Amino acid sequence: MKQNRIILFVLTSLAASCAFAQNRPGKKVGISERRINIDFNRQKGLLNTMFNECVGAGRANEGLRADWQQQLAYVKKECGFRYIRMHGLLTDDMAVYKEDKNGNPEYNFMYIDVLFDFLQSIGMKPFVELGFMPGALASGNQTIFWWRGNVTPPKDYEKWAGLVRALTQHFTERYGAEEVKTWYFEVWNEPNLSPGFWAGTQEDYFKLYKYTAQAIKNVNSEYRVGGPGTAGAAWEPELIAYCHKNKVPLDFISTHAYGVKQGYLDEFGNSGTVLDKNPMSVSGEVLQSRKEITGSAMPQLELHYTEWSASYTPADPIHDSYHEAAYVLQKLKQVGNAANSMSYWVFTDIFEEAGPRFTPFHGGFGMLTIQGINKPVFYAYQFLNRLGNIELLNTDSASWVCKDASGNMQMLVWDFTNTHPGDSVHNQDYYIRDLPATSKGKLKINFANVPGGMYSLEVYKVGYRSNDVYSSYLSMGRPSQLNRQQVDQLKKQNDGSPISREIISVKSGMPLLKELELRENDVYFLNLVKL
Repeated sequence: MKQNRIILFVLTSLAASCAFAQNRPGKKVGISERRINIDFNRQKGLLNTMFNECVGAGRANEGLRADWQQQLAYVKKECGFRYIRMHGLLTDDMAVYKEDKNGNPEYNFMYIDVLFDFLQSIGMKPFVELGFMPGALASGNQTIFWWRGNVTPPKDYEKWAGLVRALTQHFTERYGAEEVKTWYFEVWNEPNLSPGFWAGTQEDYFKLYKYTAQAIKNVNSEYRVGGPGTAGAAWEPELIAYCHKNKVPLDFISTHAYGVKQGYLDEFGNSGTVLDKNPMSVSGEVLQSRKEITGSAMPQLELHYTEWSASYTPADPIHDSYHEAAYVLQKLKQVGNAANSMSYWVFTDIFEEAGPRFTPFHGGFGMLTIQGINKPVFYAYQFLNRLGNIELLNTDSASWVCKDASGNMQMLVWDFTNTHPGDSVHNQDYYIRDLPATSKGKLKINFANVPGGMYSLEVYKVGYRSNDVYSSYLSMGRPSQLNRQQVDQLKKQNDGSPISREIISVKSGMPLLKELELRENDVYFLNLVKL
């Protein structure tokens, strides 16, 4: 056991290492160092877990697939997501609405029941996106995506309200009012992207919102409804002003943000994207949204970013890259308490906006590939979910340090470096490459006042060729199809196992020091468990 123990440096060692790091006149520091000092007894408070409040999925009909359900159950277990949001709940492939020969509405919620019953069975709740338009209720034929979601306004707003009211009443009867009070109802998706997601005007959307919100509240005034679910934080002040002026119910603001500069809609990835060099990309929009709400006539509204990621297209290889894990952590840390939820788009590559995909790694949004292989970003969320519920004071801007009621301590620390060369190269050309990470020097961590005793220290890592399945796939020769053995090999090579396990004897009053090699976009999770 002795050879497995970390050497514990005494205070004199700490002083010596600090002296080494100091600049002397006319001298340069030999090794770049990043230092984090943590006091076990200094608490910030309860950890804000907005990061796993909600996660996205492609469309409701995909949720009827066995592999989709298996993957969601796995992601729920490992990452702790509590809500899920998806498109297409009311689209024709969910068989929700038709009319008889006299034009009278007929409702059918059996497919929705199968999906929502499954969510309930794994302890998840729906963040209900109401859209798109059933064909029999649509005012036009304009659709979006391979699965043809109709994006036109209703031909009859009263019939639309009747559908929403009937669906909400059905939820109440099936799941109970107390349960449905915990859900969220969001009206439509990205109506500011016209004609893409909405064939009407802003005025048309506000009319749709009014009819929808009133229909929901007619069933139960305590049910939560909001919008506008826009791309790029648009229409937020306008919707608040409209609802305040016209006394229309509004319980939360929802919107979306992505970290590339080219736009908001390109399911095929043909236009090319470039990761924004602005260090406050995405997070700056969230902070601005909170500022707009605070300065509005309804300053207490919740704020939900119901879609966000590095890129808005499911054909962007940054989603498969190890860079994505560090990117996500950086943005969540920068957001702080500004949002009530940040819903990563999406949990799986079982996602068919552009139709079924023909290759195992195609830049899909998912944390998992179609065949259920963990991408680096999956581990970012798994690590977040493993943090204890008490956050410790920490001045480092790229880490969380927590503890739990049992006296165990956890640290999640990363480097985010935007290595993208700039506008001359698209993500689609850059992130498909083998991208070795440059050293960022030493990461030195000092834990003070850790109670004396025996501890197990596990260290986990994501980075270049460490739980970096895309690099493993490149080394395999980028086969266009994976056989069962290749899938198993990729899973085994990137299974999230700790890179080290050690038994440590901590003496009261002595600091616990840990030193790690840090490279660009490395992510470390340290789990210190009292034995």
